[in-house]
Amino acid sequence: MGKWKSTLLVLTGFLTLGAAATTTTSAKAKKTPVTVNVVFNVRDRNAMNTYVNQTVDPTSVNYHRYLTPQQVADRFGRTNAEISDFTKYFNQYHLKSAAYPGNFVMKVQGSQKNLVKAFKATPAKTNKDWDVTGTKLPGKLSSQVTSVLGLFVDNKKTATKTDKKALKFTHNLIQDDAPIVAGSQNQLAKKYGPTKFADRYGVNKLYGQNFHGAGQRIGVIVTYDFNSSDAANYWKQMGVNSDVSRIHKVYTTDNTGGPKPKDNADVTSQEEASLDIEQAGGVADQAQIDAYIGVSGNGDTTPDVQYLDAFATAIGDNRDKQLTTSSSFGTELTGFGRGGLSETASEFNDAINLVFEQAAIQGTAIFNAAGDHGPYEVANKSMNLPFPTSEYAVQVGGTTLPYTKIIGGRLVQVQKERAWGDSYSQKTVTKPTDFPGGGGGFSALNPTPAYQLGVSGVNTYNAFNMVKYIKGGFLPNSDPGMISGSRDGRNVPDISGNADQHTGYALYMTVKVGKQSRSVWVNAGGTSFVAPQMAGASAIINSGLNTSAGFWNPQLYKFAVQPDSPFHVLDDATVDNTNLYYTGQPGKVYNQATGLGTVDFSKLFNKFNTQQ
Repeated sequence: MGKWKSTLLVLTGFLTLGAAATTTTSAKAKKTPVTVNVVFNVRDRNAMNTYVNQTVDPTSVNYHRYLTPQQVADRFGRTNAEISDFTKYFNQYHLKSAAYPGNFVMKVQGSQKNLVKAFKATPAKTNKDWDVTGTKLPGKLSSQVTSVLGLFVDNKKTATKTDKKALKFTHNLIQDDAPIVAGSQNQLAKKYGPTKFADRYGVNKLYGQNFHGAGQRIGVIVTYDFNSSDAANYWKQMGVNSDVSRIHKVYTTDNTGGPKPKDNADVTSQEEASLDIEQAGGVADQAQIDAYIGVSGNGDTTPDVQYLDAFATAIGDNRDKQLTTSSSFGTELTGFGRGGLSETASEFNDAINLVFEQAAIQGTAIFNAAGDHGPYEVANKSMNLPFPTSEYAVQVGGTTLPYTKIIGGRLVQVQKERAWGDSYSQKTVTKPTDFPGGGGGFSALNPTPAYQLGVSGVNTYNAFNMVKYIKGGFLPNSDPGMISGSRDGRNVPDISGNADQHTGYALYMTVKVGKQSRSVWVNAGGTSFVAPQMAGASAIINSGLNTSAGFWNPQLYKFAVQPDSPFHVLDDATVDNTNLYYTGQPGKVYNQATGLGTVDFSKLFNKFNTQQ
């Protein structure tokens, strides 16, 4: 036991270190071209929507007839001749351009000066909160374009000053202050690692059938670089396949790799990237891991472009039948802050939906971390969810496992698995703050998808105001009171798993402190852990099927109302089962705090397999 206690370290003040660090741009990086994206119209959107649903409908002749990116382009994307017209136009302004496979998104790169000229960019004030850079293309080209992403022209003449600092990624992870303590390698894996997830949610039964993800690839979308050796060391300590050659890095924006972990530029983002790789590859330890790294060496290429480029690259490569991300950019309420980007929040949402739908029509499932602050991604009187809330991604929420701990001098007991919404362990908080909880609620930008309509609990809710808004944050509410109602919009999440930092997982990484590198173990939680774990479970399921299970969401909701459902519903309508606001609806299939509930992946495999 002494050996493990001495080798498992916790870094004191870890998040303080990350918050104080700033990203540096080298002299070489200043020469890196700026990247923007052009998003095109779909030639026949109704036909595309119909086909994607047919791929997972056993009664359709198109069941499991997934399309290749070239077939997507031939049926629904812009034609090669149309793409050529755009390329010729941008060439006139000394800009490089190329469409991603599928012909829905084009990457355009060059100097900021030439981009402004080509897009006739102007800072245009559109509302009282933020400025949107205006763009204009020639009529023949403009009619094929829905939006231009990532072009930034600072508006210095308006009263509302643009703020590029608002243009940043957020991550869905929360660190616990308890150190990691394990008496053996087996105990480490069961208490803090992949074995804990596998044992809890039926993945171990698939291991028993020798399904470990062999022949599968998992695409992990990250927004910072990481040390591959850290993941290999984590896997080794967890007792799973630690072959570092399983990891394949793809830099998706400008091929510079951006800031490296050794630069100590953004510890929190490095932490996120490391845990995503470790969790996906730890659950599916025979799968290949493709890390699509959306970073840029140029500070003028904005996160929205880095995010879309990473997904467009992965979907265009069409190697991975499961993709996962735990990073988000902006919220449906505030957009991107006062960033001055060339697209609105709605246009960014539409662009994400488009490439996610392409993934679905190619037979790829996407898993997205739904957030870590209940229905309040940013502190505000109004509820708000982070991007993306796309119907073409499995939105992954959080739960809390049973535990008993002394927290802040108080005994805290959780008797059974519940929705993750932790106001109860912090009742003594006196200053406004953010409270942890699984993301969930109703999308403000996406309508209720067809597969959710008619499922009991969808668009109705029970809730308790567990926290009350005070300018800048929240305080615990001593008298929450039951609320019931109905709302429209895409219901989030779809499924959930353990995400509470008090019942969470370990991550391992090497950081640079001063001139020295230091390897650390961190005890943390968040939906950042659950999304890549779900992607790992998807790879395990696919490794046992004849072909990819494809677009999960319509199938999940169909299975949920069938006998022998693969979901454990968390429907208690009590303050002990909230995500800070939403709670359960007794007897209903769907509950906004946890969606359809937790998953028995062995039963889910059987559902997919029987259907095939």
